[in-house]
Amino acid sequence: MSLPPCPQCNSEYAYEDQDLLICPECAHEWNPNEVAVDPDAIVLKDAVGNLLAEDDKVTLIKDLKVKGSSLVLKVGTKAVIKRFVDADHDIDCKVDGHGNMMLKSKFVRKA
Repeated sequence: MSLPPCPQCNSEYAYEDQDLLICPECAHEWNPNEVAVDPDAIVLKDAVGNLLAEDDKVTLIKDLKVKGSSLVLKVGTKAVIKRFVDADHDIDCKVDGHGNMMLKSKFVRKA
């Protein structure tokens, strides 16, 4: 049975100790059954606390004026999340009938 290399130093000399794997070169201990979580990943929640993911369908919970135009996005307008951005407007999405826009997660609800 081959064991995975150490996730910190890529050493191939890891060994098992009960449920953990241990690297003798850097002393890193990890559980191979745990799902690896990217510390740089952006985790967003909608207005009611549901976790959002890319490609989720969301609806607006409030009328929103579009900056720089006279357009108003009405309550219930649907959008699809394309990606998350680490900025003030944290969702890059495609709004039905209006194209690509940046929205704040606190103004959407998961559909």
